[in-house]
Amino acid sequence: MKLAILSPVAWRTPPRHYGPWEQIASTIAEGMVQKGLDITLFATGDSITAGKLQSICATGYEEDRAQDAKVLECLHISNLMEQADQFDLIHNNFDFLPLTYSRLIKTPIVTTIHGFSSPKIIPVYQKYNDIGHYVSISNADRSNQLTYTATVYNGINPKDFDFVEQPDDYLLYFGRIHHDKGCAEAIAIARKTKRRLLIAGIIQDESYYRSCVEPELNEQIVYVGHAGPEKRKELLGKATALLHPINFNEPFGMSVAEAMLCGTPVIAFNRGSMPELINHEQTGFLVSNVDEAVAAVNGLPNINRANCRDWAMSKFSSQKMVDDYFEVYQRVQGWF
Repeated sequence: MKLAILSPVAWRTPPRHYGPWEQIASTIAEGMVQKGLDITLFATGDSITAGKLQSICATGYEEDRAQDAKVLECLHISNLMEQADQFDLIHNNFDFLPLTYSRLIKTPIVTTIHGFSSPKIIPVYQKYNDIGHYVSISNADRSNQLTYTATVYNGINPKDFDFVEQPDDYLLYFGRIHHDKGCAEAIAIARKTKRRLLIAGIIQDESYYRSCVEPELNEQIVYVGHAGPEKRKELLGKATALLHPINFNEPFGMSVAEAMLCGTPVIAFNRGSMPELINHEQTGFLVSNVDEAVAAVNGLPNINRANCRDWAMSKFSSQKMVDDYFEVYQRVQGWF
């Protein structure tokens, strides 16, 4: 099978630090190469792949702000679509824009919906419901207005994360510094439990950081900046628990799966996909508010870290994701 994988061009594929869609596109591409498929990855020019690479820009627009994002997106998507007849299948990890080409080409497109930035984009998906071959990344993130081929959970390479049986004594917030991700709530949990909190992630909302995070920083509450792969592995693995007090219905939550892969339990607000990711009272706790999260911190000694690792391996490994997508490709191609 000749497969084209369309990644975003905001960040490198795989990303140096932030870039969840790019990370998933990379994991799929490399996994399919291992399966023997003929893979062409459409991504930024500095991307890394064992397959073929095609690009229209040297670096992502988030890493070189002199570039115009919309211009790069148009050039990037059209570069693939103008040679679509060279592929048996296209796997779109680039949201809804590539769908506008789907009736103009003969090559089927599998589209992973990595979340809805707004309900306003759903009409585009609706227009191509009959040929879209949509894949959701959690059952919680499905729209009842769309037809889905499958749900495939995001997958993580276990080799990238070490199991840590004896953690250090700190709580961790790992994610974008933004109201949606609940950094201020994580700080409140740490203060009420009198536990040390490390905060890692890119500052996506500067105003939120200045008003809700920066004034709280001290020896107990520490912002360590964004974390690349090695630092991320260390932070997640050595944490007593990951705090994930989200304020939105998160479609998946990569850091949640990554933490459990290290053996680290997760305390999360019970929203979005969290009930699918966390086995309540076995790999962490699903809570409704800060006070319930505080109580959950006290219950952390009851969590077996090996159970966290085993659960994540069974549900969220890169191999399982690749196998599940390969099954989707076969179904779309009519092989079974």
